[in-house]
Amino acid sequence: MVADLAAAPLAVTGMGATTPLGGDVETTWRALLDGRSGVAALDNSWVEDYGIATNFAASLKVPADAVLSPQERRRADPSAQYALIAARQAWADAGSPAVDPERLAVVMATGVGGLQTMLGAWDTVRDRGARRLLPLTVPMLMPNSPAAAVAIDLGARAGAHAPVSACASGAEALVTGARLIQLGLADVVVAGGAEAAIHPLTLGAFGKMQALSTRSDSPETASRPYCATRDGFVMGEGGAAVVLESAAHAEARRARTHAALVGAGSSSDAYDVAPPDPSGQGQLRAMRAALAQAGPGVAATVAHVNAHATATPAGDAIEARAIVEALTWAFGSAERATAIPVSGTKSMTGHLLGAAGAVESIFTILALRDRLAPPTTNIQRLDPEVTCHVVRDRPEPLPATGPLAAMNNAFGFGGHNIALVFASV
Repeated sequence: MVADLAAAPLAVTGMGATTPLGGDVETTWRALLDGRSGVAALDNSWVEDYGIATNFAASLKVPADAVLSPQERRRADPSAQYALIAARQAWADAGSPAVDPERLAVVMATGVGGLQTMLGAWDTVRDRGARRLLPLTVPMLMPNSPAAAVAIDLGARAGAHAPVSACASGAEALVTGARLIQLGLADVVVAGGAEAAIHPLTLGAFGKMQALSTRSDSPETASRPYCATRDGFVMGEGGAAVVLESAAHAEARRARTHAALVGAGSSSDAYDVAPPDPSGQGQLRAMRAALAQAGPGVAATVAHVNAHATATPAGDAIEARAIVEALTWAFGSAERATAIPVSGTKSMTGHLLGAAGAVESIFTILALRDRLAPPTTNIQRLDPEVTCHVVRDRPEPLPATGPLAAMNNAFGFGGHNIALVFASV
């Protein structure tokens, strides 16, 4: 847990993203509010060649080759490419701060890392021999390659960190970035996550776990968080980044602040390598820690939750119960807790794995900015075990006046739990 965020909240001064819904933050957000799906059938021969049961995913809306130069793409795994695109956007959005490079750090997470490079390199060795390997194969395939690429691009010398905690990775990057600033190790941190794991190996392996939806007849409605007929998540890809700095540092340079990061909580289930603890106690501890750090005054203003909500049969109901319990603890009222709007945005973006927590932190911040909770699409019939108030079909207005806070959850295989609380400014 990050220390003293309530006393010294961090300003989010820049945001960038490339997702299955759009090539930047605003395009993605508009598509999300419109309830559009980024999921489509895959036009790849390997779906049939290798007997992949799930032949659809949420691919990038704007391919990296439309943004980066050929040389940049040759030197970076797709995951690092997505990180570069998002970080450059965030940096520009923050006004390209004039900061001492030795006070600028990068925390860029991933859940899988340079999978495309690694497996492509093995294909090269097997089919054409080791002499045909690219000289930069190892630096490109390492999980730290997105962080390294962004640090080199921005000239960040205060550290380049690469948290890897499965689907909680992108959110944990923000926690790590906040810690660097709170400990006085950096003045500005570019934090986020990137993932490029749409590949027959991952689709086949997740399918073997029965974690993926198999609704090939209707890919765009396959991701169904909280629906009684949900049957698994949909693989997505993309990248997202935010610029974090102390409120004092942001004020001194007269930066625009999108929101304040006021609470962060983390925990581990210590239960299983894949499914979450059925009791939800690990998730609850992370949420309570984040709300407690934000302080009772801020916790009382929570008006929205962007849930992890992957559309797996077990996971959604566990999280829904934990959300209600955490908010009941914060508000002292179960009735109020069950009325807070909860969004499952993976219904449209798919699950971006290591990038999900960063992308959905941006969604949480934008919900505060526009005072709108995005919808959860594709719910044909709400699971009766879900007692939280799920936003369905269209955006739901949040209170029009007064200070607001919102919480973002990110949970990963192995029992990694992160909860973040943001406040309006």
